[in-house]
Amino acid sequence: MTEWCRCLGASLPQCSRATVRRWIVILVVATTWAAPDRRAVAIDKARAEAELADALDELIGEHRGQVSILIRHLDSGAEFAYRADEVMPTASLIKLPVMVVAHQRAADGQLDLKKRVTFREDDRAPGSGLLTKHFTPGVELSLRDCLRLTIAYSDNAATNLLLREIGLNAVNDQLAKWGCPQTRIHALVYRPDSTISPADSQKWGLGKTTARETADLLQRLERGSLVNPEACRDMLDHLLASDDRKRLGELLPEGTRIALKTGAVTAARTAAGILYSPQGPIVICVLTAENKDRRWSDDNASYRLTAEAARVAWNVFNPDPHRTSAAPADGLLSLGSQGLLVEDLQRTLNVRLNPPPQVTVDGDFGAQTRQALLAFQKQAGIAESGATDEATWQALGPLVGPTNTEKEASAGSEISRQPADALDGPPIVSCRSWAVGDARSGMLFAGHDAETPRDFASTTKIMTAYVILKRAAVDPSILNQPVTFSTAADDTPGSTAGVRAGEQCSVKDLLFGLMLPSGNDAAVALAEHFGPKFSEAAQSAPVGNLELFVAEMNRTAARLEMSQTKYLNPHGLTHAEHRSSARDQFRLAVAALQLPSFREIVSVRRHGCQILGPGGYRREVEWTNTNRLLHQEGFSGVKTGTTSAAGACLVSLGSRDGQEAVAVVLGATSSEARYIDSRNLFRWYWQCRSVK
Repeated sequence: MTEWCRCLGASLPQCSRATVRRWIVILVVATTWAAPDRRAVAIDKARAEAELADALDELIGEHRGQVSILIRHLDSGAEFAYRADEVMPTASLIKLPVMVVAHQRAADGQLDLKKRVTFREDDRAPGSGLLTKHFTPGVELSLRDCLRLTIAYSDNAATNLLLREIGLNAVNDQLAKWGCPQTRIHALVYRPDSTISPADSQKWGLGKTTARETADLLQRLERGSLVNPEACRDMLDHLLASDDRKRLGELLPEGTRIALKTGAVTAARTAAGILYSPQGPIVICVLTAENKDRRWSDDNASYRLTAEAARVAWNVFNPDPHRTSAAPADGLLSLGSQGLLVEDLQRTLNVRLNPPPQVTVDGDFGAQTRQALLAFQKQAGIAESGATDEATWQALGPLVGPTNTEKEASAGSEISRQPADALDGPPIVSCRSWAVGDARSGMLFAGHDAETPRDFASTTKIMTAYVILKRAAVDPSILNQPVTFSTAADDTPGSTAGVRAGEQCSVKDLLFGLMLPSGNDAAVALAEHFGPKFSEAAQSAPVGNLELFVAEMNRTAARLEMSQTKYLNPHGLTHAEHRSSARDQFRLAVAALQLPSFREIVSVRRHGCQILGPGGYRREVEWTNTNRLLHQEGFSGVKTGTTSAAGACLVSLGSRDGQEAVAVVLGATSSEARYIDSRNLFRWYWQCRSVK
């Protein structure tokens, strides 16, 4: 390589600038190509695959839609696959195999990439790209330029120009020869009359594929075994120029090289690419369909899932080198800190707090570690900052490292140990706070940290629904009122009911959209609709409708003696002052369950209705309850909630032998943990009641 570079350098003065630039690109890609052969990769395949599964299973489980993922570290062969052989729609991701087939036909002498084609008026195509938006019909460009526009800018018009030269059947025939029978294109882009398979076009749209077939194509492309090495370098150059790198790269280190192609239509969002990491290239393909969140904003749930999956893959195969470095000079650890000192802090919190918080010892100072530290600072009677300062280090005492843990395990009685678990008393749970008691009398039976105000996520919506249904108990006609969605409601991030700006449905139906899929958009729409009805109670300067509604939520909380609760919004998205306690949520649930209409809504597993749109169109929607306890006999409500700040939360209603109880779990360690915690609390409660 060195000799080749020397020769190239000697010849550069005789080359044009364009030629120089092209050789530089080839040199950079070639250097990257050679890197895997020289890189000392020390990846424990089994461990990496276990870490991928551990991190990604929960992310996938929380996503509301169909998901197919394949992640593969090319040098070690470590792989994570989730429904990787399931056929999924591609949207514009199908343009990736179109590019590869174009190069294959060029190599076979059946296509000349230098051929110039004319962009005409009837070649205009809606959607993504530059030609239709910025170029005048009549302009000529080469097929190679069409390839660049197709991949780098997902240009729909350029794609059609290419496909007219190649042929749809030729693309599919070549893909089948490469062992990709499930990867097919069905029509020109936005040209339904051109379809070669009407049934597939109806079902899958522009194209279909599987995560495994797409990942296999990318692997062969990166290794230079598709078409020929020169063609692979050219194709990687196109992919590296993608203007949509944020889809995979948003959470990756600055400057990460990503060869990428994405696709997006209303219900399907896709992305596939190669992450060039210090420990070798990582191929990743994330396909989603039937997504509940269909917004076009950057915080769309599918986009977040894709970015998180890329981040997980990067971290598993590229452990943070700073984890072995010295402690920060000021000794300050806070949200976002990483390293061995964070691991020591996590172990120490697990020992010093009672009951143990069961913080995951992973060296990442996240929301779980911060909550445990806040609990310790409260227990120690020092300032609750959620970060380590001198007073915190003093209160913690000597840190518990891995060697201390090993000594405790081997030394027996010589080392002080925590007492054995008691055989009586409440069950051991993962959550920060809990409360359980009688649903009819409102008598609290037991709780832990039940008065501590915490983030409580979408359990907030219990109050949103209660305020409206309490008013409906006096005037049932309000349930039939139409609610029209504003742009502000439609743009609300997070979980969604999927109603669009300008559309409307009844208050009664929208309450299902609020409580079943936990629609943040529904919460805003309802608050905006009902806010003016509480304007007579406003005691301050004029404010917006949403603020008027939130003020009523706080007045209602005061009437219910929810002394540790303050509402800042109707949906539960994180805010520093938006807090409640397990005891307060217990009181609210007991009050809300006195309303038959509230019970009806929270106990339903699915609800469908018609949405009315501007101009009179109608469409059907169906909402599914996020509460998994409803799949089991004996449970009939109430509300889930999850944010990174709050952890996993659940307010639930259980019944047995004619008795009813409410359990509140705030700050569980995972989605699954909140259900296990709640079931254990109910079991213990019923056992105690039967003894009495």
